[in-house]
Amino acid sequence: MKAKLFAALGAGALILAASQSAMAGVAIGLNIGVPAPVYVAPAPVYAPPPPPPVVAYQPGYQPVYQPVAVVAPAIVIGWHGDRYWDGRHWWGRRDWYAHHRYY
Repeated sequence: MKAKLFAALGAGALILAASQSAMAGVAIGLNIGVPAPVYVAPAPVYAPPPPPPVVAYQPGYQPVYQPVAVVAPAIVIGWHGDRYWDGRHWWGRRDWYAHHRYY
């Protein structure tokens, strides 16, 4: 009984192995295509270096120094992280909600 079972299993394994090799085929492909366009970089253009700057000394000339304008940053009314700016002072989140319960 066991011999018939082993023979059937062996025959099945041989059939599977034979079917896999029978599916291997030979393929011949022929590709006809147009070659891709080739990009050629333009030739470099060489220009002469710019002339050095000319600094002319003028006797009696005093440079005028302009004061730098200092601009304060604009502070926007509203929440900034965990603090609220109402235009007058900073509020903590708990203080704001405790003081402004009607909102």
